Amino acid sequence: MIFERAIRREFAQAAAGISIVLLAILTSSQLIRLLKDAAGGRIAPEAVASLLGFSALNFMPVLLSLTLFVSVLLSLSRAYRDSEMVVWFSCGRPLTDWLRPVLKFALPIVLAIAVLSSFLSPWANQSRSEYRQKLSARSELSQVSPGVFREVKKGQRVFFVEAMADDASQVANVFLASIQQGQLGVVMSNSGYQEVAENGDRFVVLERGRRYEVEPGTPQFKIMEFERYRVRIEDATAEPAERSARGMPIHELVLDDSNRARAELLWRIGMPVSALILALLAIPLSFVNPRAGRSANMLIAVLVYAIYSNLISVTQAWVAQGKLSFWLGVWAVHAVMLVPLIVLFYRRIAVVMPWKRGRP
Repeated sequence: MIFERAIRREFAQAAAGISIVLLAILTSSQLIRLLKDAAGGRIAPEAVASLLGFSALNFMPVLLSLTLFVSVLLSLSRAYRDSEMVVWFSCGRPLTDWLRPVLKFALPIVLAIAVLSSFLSPWANQSRSEYRQKLSARSELSQVSPGVFREVKKGQRVFFVEAMADDASQVANVFLASIQQGQLGVVMSNSGYQEVAENGDRFVVLERGRRYEVEPGTPQFKIMEFERYRVRIEDATAEPAERSARGMPIHELVLDDSNRARAELLWRIGMPVSALILALLAIPLSFVNPRAGRSANMLIAVLVYAIYSNLISVTQAWVAQGKLSFWLGVWAVHAVMLVPLIVLFYRRIAVVMPWKRGRP
């Protein structure tokens, strides 16, 4: 009991450190991409935190699966390097006795992965799609970022403002290009503000500027100066977010017979199952010869993880394309990975206890 508590504590400490590092790397890369979109005016700055949270929930099952695998691998590799496993085997304890503490540590994490992949990640995917749809339905002016040219109405209008108030009520140094009835109009103004009419229509009132009208293909153009110029702001039509298989609840996936739904269901089932098998594979893969190189087992472990992950992805793609039956794909990959698990355990036990080979 004391040993199991100590080893689970070491597993937990390793998992905490690994998960923090992986989460920091993934969220940082995602944050950089979202900030780039916000700077380009493609998303609102206030939407960055929400979209980052949805993305974190989306990749959390993969992160926990990798954390579980690496934490068991590193903890047992340290025991080999410090010759603790020599003492373990000298006491007559087989390698299979590590199954119990590893399973006690792994099962709660596997359960969390199952909950995340079955419920929370689909909810995050659907919520992110709906949130992005709401962002795209904002008014024209609210989509504009200071210092950035922004196309609205499918390129029929181009806005540019040098400065804008936090509530977008005041703008400065405005450039507006639009195409109306085959004519290109360009409006430039020093300042402007928003105005709401009695019927609810919203306008940007530009002050002290010029309007240039050009007919494409001809040298004719007009220049008009104005004190006040009103531009109607149109709200984009909010179309319902497309319902993808990744955002469907688990009970709808079970009832849906389409190939894409079957493929998504295969992935959700495969995530917790693969996490458990990877945790067990980490036991024989953690073997390190203290007198030899210490990185060979890590390279093999990375290769095994990559092969397993790619096999799941390929199987999911084949099911989505109708090339493979769901009932075959849902267990075939995991059954294949059980073969190296059994072989590696057998080899490690045979190496540790060679004297048993010659017994009658």
